Amino acid sequence: MISGTYILSGVLLAVTAYLFDQGVLTAITQTLAWCVIFFLASAGASAAYLTVSEIFPLEVRAQAISVFFAIAQCFGAVGPVLYGHLIGGAVMVIGGITEIILGVPAERKPLEAVARPLSMVPSTAVPRAAGATTAFSPRDPG
Repeated sequence: MISGTYILSGVLLAVTAYLFDQGVLTAITQTLAWCVIFFLASAGASAAYLTVSEIFPLEVRAQAISVFFAIAQCFGAVGPVLYGHLIGGAVMVIGGITEIILGVPAERKPLEAVARPLSMVPSTAVPRAAGATTAFSPRDPG
């Protein structure tokens, strides 16, 4: 779904950019075209955010979502520059192709099957310093 919506919205964006450049679109047809494009793109973006929340272990899931959100905001800041040209459509298509190549098949799977919680992963703790007998505690009992 993610790749399909991104690729389709990218192609439609490129087509409307071409039609706009040719002077074929009126204000109404341009608005209708963009409504369709943004409907598809927002569905893909919503699915992408949900996928991000599923592919990371529970303990770092919120941090992963915030990092992806920050990256998306950076791309959103340069969006007006990119969408002023046909590059915007190409970026959407590249995003869809990237999802096809790197996407994680998480449909109809329990979250633990997609990304095991870190608490279930065997301990890979760093060995303690020589002579250390207890775990660190911020409170000194004495």
